Amino acid sequence: MTIKSARKDTGRRSVKPDFTRRTPRAPQPGARERGIYTIRLGQIRDVLSELLKWKHPADAVLSAWFRANKSLGGRDRNEVAESVFDVLRHLRRYRQYAESGTGPALERLAILGLASVVGKDAIAAQLSEEEKSWLLRMDTIDPASLAPEIRSSLPDWLYEHMRQLDQYESLAAALNTKAPLDLRVNPFKTDRDTVLAQLQDSPVADFDPQPTPYSPWGIRLNGKPAISRWTLFENGSLEVQDEGSQLLALLVGPKRTDMVIDFCAGAGGKTLLLGALMRSAGRLYAFDVSAARLAKAKPRIARSGLSNVTPIAISNENDTRVKRLAGKADKVLVDAPCTGVGTLRRNPDLKWRQSPASVQELTELQARILKSAARCVAPGGRLVYSTCSLLPQENEQQVEAFLAAHPEFTLLNAQEVLADKCPDLGMTTPYLKLRPDVHGTDGFFAAVLERSK
Repeated sequence: MTIKSARKDTGRRSVKPDFTRRTPRAPQPGARERGIYTIRLGQIRDVLSELLKWKHPADAVLSAWFRANKSLGGRDRNEVAESVFDVLRHLRRYRQYAESGTGPALERLAILGLASVVGKDAIAAQLSEEEKSWLLRMDTIDPASLAPEIRSSLPDWLYEHMRQLDQYESLAAALNTKAPLDLRVNPFKTDRDTVLAQLQDSPVADFDPQPTPYSPWGIRLNGKPAISRWTLFENGSLEVQDEGSQLLALLVGPKRTDMVIDFCAGAGGKTLLLGALMRSAGRLYAFDVSAARLAKAKPRIARSGLSNVTPIAISNENDTRVKRLAGKADKVLVDAPCTGVGTLRRNPDLKWRQSPASVQELTELQARILKSAARCVAPGGRLVYSTCSLLPQENEQQVEAFLAAHPEFTLLNAQEVLADKCPDLGMTTPYLKLRPDVHGTDGFFAAVLERSK
């Protein structure tokens, strides 16, 4: 299995569903009298009917549907998207609720999702008496009375893994909430205080921009404004990046004179921060098996002002261009392909699109990538392995197996590597382990390995 095929298994595919043959659902004469939420329920039902086939990622389905329904305003789009994602987060519990009542269960899923976003009272006038009665009955159910895997809306296989983690109930609840929008300033161009002052003196102030507690470059917004046309975004001063992902750059600790490899660079978010910390000096290689993902990184690199980044599309983890750098890199970051269960706040469809088989395939691939990347590390150099997963088989067990087979590497204490670069994260092991319920970030894991001199 190649890196490329594993990326497909995570559900983040570029293939888009086709809504072009479907007549867009638009308000008809008399629609306002019937109530806008009657239309909204139909729109949510349309999206769910395509999405629950699990052929495409949720964001791809929504993007395709919005393109086919260009007349919708910002509020319309937001209500559809938020309702759909609410259903995905709570799908197993909602499906149990939807088993009662009459008529299509998909209709009741749409009702639950929209009621969660706009409130039951807002949609009551658009519901039949039977639907209103059913919705009120569902509201009286105490979630604590449900089986934990249903209450947490997890598939059985994932529940069996997650329930073995510390404070599972708190973690599961956090994964079923909406994530804030984390931004990162480009330290090569500006600093956080300057950007915060600009944001707080603008309409963005309505989204309460605040500094993130751990990353020195992060800004957190309460809501999701459209930032793609902001001047700060267009000129490369701001990027979207979860705070947990930002901390990986601190663990890598690149210097101006270093040769650094971002082994699974993707669209380049972490690459850009590494390059900025190097002050656009040294050499920074961005490897990925997807030329399309690297192509998305190129305009971001151009906006950032960096000149030390070299994107390289490789065929697999053993590409000859990787072998040529054997023993030459001072720092190597492996943000490995993974199940992504640490990002369920943002990508709730992943828990329904993954399976025990994909976990097995991904862990095998991670081991191969880690072994290949390790060859590039120079004596005395640093290797950082990370995932956005919470599963031990993708994290601690992966590192332990690597260390057993590679005695030339030793495990450093991540908290000590961070030292005074960020506040104490409360780590009780040598690993960096971030959780949404504890740190407010996505779920992240990282291990810092050093090659002997």
